Amino acid sequence: MGAARRFGTGVGYLGAGLRLWVTSPRLMLLGAIPAFIVGIVYAAAFVLFLVNLDSIAAWAVPFATQWGEPWRTATRVVAAAALVGGLAFAAVFTFAAVTLAVGDPFYEKIWRATERTLGEEPADLHEPAWRAAARGIGSGIRLFGLTVAVGALLFACGFIPVVGQTVVPVLGALLGGWILALELTGFAFDARGQRLGQRRRALGANRAAALGFGIPIYLLFLVPFAAVVIMPAAVAGATLLARGALDREPLTSRQQPRSPAQPAIAATNPGPPQ
Repeated sequence: MGAARRFGTGVGYLGAGLRLWVTSPRLMLLGAIPAFIVGIVYAAAFVLFLVNLDSIAAWAVPFATQWGEPWRTATRVVAAAALVGGLAFAAVFTFAAVTLAVGDPFYEKIWRATERTLGEEPADLHEPAWRAAARGIGSGIRLFGLTVAVGALLFACGFIPVVGQTVVPVLGALLGGWILALELTGFAFDARGQRLGQRRRALGANRAAALGFGIPIYLLFLVPFAAVVIMPAAVAGATLLARGALDREPLTSRQQPRSPAQPAIAATNPGPPQ
């Protein structure tokens, strides 16, 4: 399968997650609640940031104060654009991380329901709670460190004329999609005792599908309150992505999630012709 088809498969995983809004609306509404609450807080913070953007941009480039016009204003405009881009990049990942933490019980239900429609869900690891928590915190810290490093790099590149307005947004979407794929597949990989490094290698073996899944989510998260609808679907789709990465084969449309109340299709049943 070519890279373009694998990318399309990744997009299809998100589409399969979105279909759960039709087949399992109550479950998905539960997942939308924490996303809505966190979204309100983030929206208020972003509005406050925009209201004070002029003064923040002036603070970010204090050396421009001594310059004459139009260079002073032009530098502050570039700084403001770079700040907005960097903040949007960081907001997407912190939003996903905070929402997953706040809504952990809801998203675990969505993950388990999706696993059951694909076959048996992973057996419990029977490890101490403190060890599971430590592993989750460790993965979160490493992902946060990666996000900060990438965000700082993109922010610095945002000051480069032309490149900052063309190449940087594309790089932001590519890197952002990859980090989101790593972040959202945590339930499925952690349940199988897979650490972040193993998660990264498994998804890296089919990077095109991971990007096809993560990039649309990154772009949709930039749309105000779209994350409320996308977040629970992304958790379900991430389960498909993780299963496909672990099996080293993309899941077919007949294997994609159905309503938890609908029984799984037996492996011996080939289903209708596709």
